[in-house]
Amino acid sequence: MSKEKETNINPTENTHDCNDVKVSIYDLIEEGIMDSNLPAEEKTSKLSRLMVLKNKPVNALLVGPTGSGKSSTICAAFGRNVAKVGVGVDPTTEYIECYHLDNLILWDSPGLGEGLDDRRYKLELINKMNSLDQDGQPLIDLVILVADAASKDLGTSYELINTILKPCLGEEAEQRIIVALNRSDIAMSGRHWDVERNEPDEVLLAFLENKVESVSQRILETTGLHLMPIYYSAGYVEGDDEVRHPYNLTKLIYMILSRLPSGKRLAIYDQLDTSNSEHWCYNDDNLDYQEQTRQSFLEALSEFVSEGAARGAEIGENLLGVPGKLLGTVLGTFFSGAVFSIKALFGKI
Repeated sequence: MSKEKETNINPTENTHDCNDVKVSIYDLIEEGIMDSNLPAEEKTSKLSRLMVLKNKPVNALLVGPTGSGKSSTICAAFGRNVAKVGVGVDPTTEYIECYHLDNLILWDSPGLGEGLDDRRYKLELINKMNSLDQDGQPLIDLVILVADAASKDLGTSYELINTILKPCLGEEAEQRIIVALNRSDIAMSGRHWDVERNEPDEVLLAFLENKVESVSQRILETTGLHLMPIYYSAGYVEGDDEVRHPYNLTKLIYMILSRLPSGKRLAIYDQLDTSNSEHWCYNDDNLDYQEQTRQSFLEALSEFVSEGAARGAEIGENLLGVPGKLLGTVLGTFFSGAVFSIKALFGKI
C-alpha cells in the first residue's frame, strides 16, 4: 500500500508582499455574481455552478528522474512557498509528495532507477494512475514527465511511458501526457545561452529543436505515441536572490491548459504565481503564448458565465469591459478586478 506525504498550502501565504494578498479568481467571480443585476434565481444557479467548479479538484502528476527539476518547476509556476514546504530530509524519498493548493493538487513522484525499490515504485505509481475520484473518474488529469534537456540517455523516461503511463492512460495517453525537457539553458553545458536576453542563441536553439525532434521520434518508435516535447528552463535562485528567470514557462502553462477541460482551467489560473512578471516574459517565438493563454482563460470564463462555449477571440473585447451581447452585465462588475490580478502574467491585457 503506497504512502503519500500531503502538504496543505495556505493560499494566503502566496502573496506579492506582506500587504498584497493574492485574490482568488473564484472569489472575484462570486463577488461579480452577487453584485450583478441578475434575477435571484439566476444568481443562485450561477453560484451553485461556481461552487461545483471550485470544489472540483485538478490533479497533475509530475514524474521524471531526480534532479530533472520537478520541484523547481512547481516553484517557478506556483510560487517558492510550494517548493519550500513538505520536502523530506531525503530528496529521493520513496513516498509520493502531495501538494494541496486549494483545488489544485500536485503529485511529485521520485524518479525511476534512482536507487529505489523499482518494483515498489512502479506499483505505487500504477496505483496512483489507476485511482478514481469521488465521481468514479480517473483521479489524475494530467501527467507531466520532466526530463533533463542535457541528458543523452532518456531510456528510463521512455520505459516509464511505455510500461506505466501508456497502459494506465490507454487511448487518452497522447492527450494526458506532456513531455517537458527542463534545464534548456545548460543543455550545451551552459554554452550558447544569451544571459542578457535570457534565451538560447541560434546554436543552442537549433540544438534544442533537434533534441525535441529526436526525443519525439524515439518516443514514437518505443511507445507508438505521438508526443511532441517542450523545452524550457524553470530558472533558479540562490538564497533570496533571483539568479536566472524561467524560459518558456508560459509555453508550458499553455500546453497544460490546452490539455484540460475548460471547467478545470480556472484552478490553474487561480494558483499561478504572478508576483514576478519576468517569470512569464521569456519564451520562444513559435507562438504568442501569453495571448494564447489569455484566450484560453477568456474561453473558460465565457463558458462558465454564458453557459456555452465561445472562442476567446470572439469575446475578448466583452471581457475587457466593452459591453457585449454574450456576457452582458455579469462581467462588468468584476472582470476588471480579475484582469488586475492576472495582469502580471498576461501582459497584453
